[in-house]
Amino acid sequence: MDEFRFQITEELEDERIDKCMSMLIDSLSRSYIQKLIKEEAVTVNGSPVKGSYRVKTDDEVAFCLPEAVEPSIEAENIPLDILYEDKDVIVVNKPKGMVVHPAAGHYSGTLVNALLYHCGSELSGINGCMRPGIVHRIDKDTTGSLVVCKNDLAHRCIAEQLKEHSIQRKYLAICHGVLKQQEDTIDKPIGRHPTDRKKMAVNEKGKSAITHYRVLQRFEKYTYLECVLETGRTHQIRVHMASIGHPLLGDEVYSSLASPFKLEGQVLHAQTLGFVHPSTGTYIQVEADLPEYFSHLLQVLK
Repeated sequence: MDEFRFQITEELEDERIDKCMSMLIDSLSRSYIQKLIKEEAVTVNGSPVKGSYRVKTDDEVAFCLPEAVEPSIEAENIPLDILYEDKDVIVVNKPKGMVVHPAAGHYSGTLVNALLYHCGSELSGINGCMRPGIVHRIDKDTTGSLVVCKNDLAHRCIAEQLKEHSIQRKYLAICHGVLKQQEDTIDKPIGRHPTDRKKMAVNEKGKSAITHYRVLQRFEKYTYLECVLETGRTHQIRVHMASIGHPLLGDEVYSSLASPFKLEGQVLHAQTLGFVHPSTGTYIQVEADLPEYFSHLLQVLK
């Protein structure tokens, strides 16, 4: 078991113990911290406390983390829409509602489960047994093209291209409101939200994030647009569009605007993915067709 100890400073005086710990330790979710407190695995000055306890300056907080046991991830016969495949990489068109890789409490029905069935042991191991082959991600409710690596050499090559921002990534989206400018660039750093750990936000202390957008079609209350990523931060397009007052239609995290349509999350599709092939050095570009719900929505808006 790993043991942690820290002393409460004056700035944290009177914070709830669970909130205080989540502020100090980014890697732990608040729900997990509350579970540790309930199990009396967290002590203050040597004694267990309740989740409602408010810390005082110079309190000594201590807790132990049980050793993590990685579950075995099972191969599942889930159909894949394959856009391109060879001995090094496979590019798939991910459907809406599918999580890319397993995580705590969600170990089945993911893209990784499907890939294990389709590729067997032919997936890179750089990101461990929970994320075999996965070099980048798109959100659960975002559809479209995603490249997966079958060996470590390919993984390193694609990861380097992602780091250098040389991979072509073009998205299609529908946002609230009518964008006046035909095209523009949003250059705002993105980092973790200051109070909600599950969200990202425009944050001056965050990492550089650049999104180029172009209007494809204007409707009465919405805009159909193309977004090209220069960088690839978590939730980048969703955060950037919300930051200029045009959140994505259906986005329940970054928008407070109601949708009159029955949607499952944001209307966002990773249409184009282009990269230099790890072995041949040739440029590969794939296009993922719009999902049916997206095409239907465009017809309704017309």
